[in-house]
Amino acid sequence: MELTLERIEQRAGAQSYLYPLDLQLAPRAVTVLLGATQAGKTTLMRVMAGLDAPAEGRVLADGKDVTGVPVRARNVAMVYQQFINYPSMSVYDNIASPLRLRKEQGIDARVKDLAAKLHIEPFLQRLPAELSGGQQQRVALARALAKNAPLMLLDEPLVNLDYKLREELREELTQLFASGDSTVVYATTEPTEALLLGGHTALMDAGELLQYGPTAEVFHRPKSIRVARAFSDPPMNLVAASADAQGVVLPSGVKLPLEVPGRVDAALTAGIRASALRVNARDGDIALAGRVELAEISGSETFVHADTEIGAVVAQLPGVHQFRLGAAVRLHLSPSQVYVFDAAGDLLVAPATGAG
Repeated sequence: MELTLERIEQRAGAQSYLYPLDLQLAPRAVTVLLGATQAGKTTLMRVMAGLDAPAEGRVLADGKDVTGVPVRARNVAMVYQQFINYPSMSVYDNIASPLRLRKEQGIDARVKDLAAKLHIEPFLQRLPAELSGGQQQRVALARALAKNAPLMLLDEPLVNLDYKLREELREELTQLFASGDSTVVYATTEPTEALLLGGHTALMDAGELLQYGPTAEVFHRPKSIRVARAFSDPPMNLVAASADAQGVVLPSGVKLPLEVPGRVDAALTAGIRASALRVNARDGDIALAGRVELAEISGSETFVHADTEIGAVVAQLPGVHQFRLGAAVRLHLSPSQVYVFDAAGDLLVAPATGAG
């Protein structure tokens, strides 16, 4: 399906939930709606589905205006955060329900094929309440996939599952999406999930669509500070900067040999992703002296919060490291990995892909 949104707005009374936006989804591909809670992702998906009519604008499906056409009159599949299944029906009947409604042939084979792909074959005769949360969400996903709708909307479908289950299901979904013909919209608050799903990403913040494009492009070349911060976890370190003949100047006189294009404002902002900071130096690195304010280990990574000569920063280090609070630390950074934004917050300089 080719889904196009034209000048879509949504509001209730004086409160705006979506500001005017235009979006043409990549057909038969995955689009990730990425943004924090209350960014407008669910509101936008409800408009796409026909659950809500927009206050302004049009929704086009394959060139046909479907604005205001209710969801019952559209061929759309949806999966929510909650495990929504028919409680009195077996797993088998849950998956088969959309196929029976359309009086399709080969229902048994289709149900068993989906159950096998989502690893719920042993549970086909059980009721949803007899399953774990992860298994129940697999049933909901299988039912949505069985519908084979041209538009599939998934609103943070893995958020209520534990880490291991999320990893397993995300990998399975990526494979299922790649083998299907549906246009898929997948909402998430997690930048890492967007990167793993690939496809395209629509970055939303406070009801605004900030950027849309191939996921890797949006990540590596965020058009503004707002996009860069939203597509970084932990958030991008932002440092006040200025420009001179030698390049970009950070606080305490730290200089980066970066060429800033055109005429620039005196006030710039340097953006440094947490993963760009290291404790081991490489050729061409600059060193940032500081002290450890907090160190936390998460899985196989260590996050170090440090007060440095350029200000407070967070470093994301691979592996498990031990740091004593208040201890001196020396972080290293390649200038080629630094972003530069102008006074309005728009991107001036981005690292070359793979730099550093």
